Order: sequence, then structure tokens, then C-alpha cells
Amino acid sequence: MSTETAAAQAAYARYDRTTSRWGRITMFVVLVISVGAPLYVLFFLDLSVTQPQMWTGFLAVAAVFAALWVIEPITYYPILGPAAMYQTFMIGNIANKLLPAVIVAQSAIEAKPGTRRAELAAVMAIGGAAVMHVVSLFIFVGPLGTWLITVVPDSVIEVAQLYIFPAIIGAVVVQLAIYVKSPRITIIALAVAVVVQVLMVPNLGEMFGNFATAIVVVATMVLAWVLRSRKNQPATAESTSED
Repeated sequence: MSTETAAAQAAYARYDRTTSRWGRITMFVVLVISVGAPLYVLFFLDLSVTQPQMWTGFLAVAAVFAALWVIEPITYYPILGPAAMYQTFMIGNIANKLLPAVIVAQSAIEAKPGTRRAELAAVMAIGGAAVMHVVSLFIFVGPLGTWLITVVPDSVIEVAQLYIFPAIIGAVVVQLAIYVKSPRITIIALAVAVVVQVLMVPNLGEMFGNFATAIVVVATMVLAWVLRSRKNQPATAESTSED
């Protein structure tokens, strides 16, 4: 091992320790602030909220998002890496803002997922996306956005609200498919999504629909592994002995 390689590995180890330490501290502070506001409202303001009402509200939210608490970290980690995971879950808007920025940055420098180069690219991309988001809020969403709403017809706003989210997510799906470069997995994911959303959700009710995203992710992972290509699989002991 050369001196430069050893120095680079030592520097990355320090970087990893630093981001992990400050990432945990930052996330804990944000958690305290986020939970502190509703707890203050609950205990110090006269809202007359009972514990059964509070737990009912929590379970109603958990029924929709609890699966994502597990699925999202598992899904995003291979692309983002440890340092960027702290950034994304603190900033938010992962699927429609941060993840596309990371994928574009990694594709631009041809960084493979899971490598140090890809992790550093993810950190830089998320930082850039966050800065652009804040700047655009001050410029476009603030004065220009307020003025634009007053001059755009209501019919146009209704159409934009209906189609803008599917357009963003569709672009993310296409970018992910190009990034992964695996037609087999892409076809499996699209087929599972169509079956769940078109056939199962309308027929099995709202409760099933709350877990549709988790079901699609888990089913795609299982089918992608079961139906994976075995051409490049290493030979087993039995096949080696037979050869």
C-alpha cells in the first residue's frame, strides 16, 4: 500500500467518524426540537386533548407511514451512504428533490453506488440542492410566487396541482432506471407497481392502500432476488466436483 493510499484511507476514516458523531448529535437536536413543540402545546396550552385522542392520532399516522420508517432507510442507504443519510432525513423531500440530485451527480462523474466517491458526491449534491431550494424559496416562491398565483387562471392551477407530482415522480423513476442499468429489475418493479396499484388497491380497500408502497418495495426486492440472472453466479462445490 502506497503512502498516498494509506493517507487517503486515514482521512476518510476521520471523515466517517466525524460525520457519524455530528450526524447523531444533529439528528438528536432536531428530534428534540420537533417533538418539543407539540409536547409544549399538549402540556402547557389548554387544548383539552386526552391521551386516547393522542394515541388515536398517532396510530392513524403510523398506519400510513410506519412501513416507510423501515423501508426508506433500507432503500436509500445504498445510494446515499451514511453521511448523506443524516442530511436527507433532516432536510426532507428525499424522493422528489434530494435523491434525484444525488443520482444526477453520481451519474455525471460515473460513481458506482456504495463507493466512497459516490458517498462524497451524494453529500455535495444534497448540500447544493438544499442551497438552491432555500434560494428559490426566497426568490421564486416568495415575491414572484405570490404574484404569479394572482395572475394565473384557477383552471391552470388546478391542472398543475393534479399533474406536477406524478410528473416529478415519473422523472425520478426514469432517472433511477437509467442509473441502475438493469432492465430486469426495472420491469419487475413496474409490473409489481401496476399490479398493486391498479388491481389490488382498488379491490382490497383503504387499509391495504396505506401499505401499498411498502408492499411494492418488499415484493420487488424478493422477486428481483428470486428472478435474478444466474449466469455470473460462482460455481458451487457440487458443480465444481462434477466438472
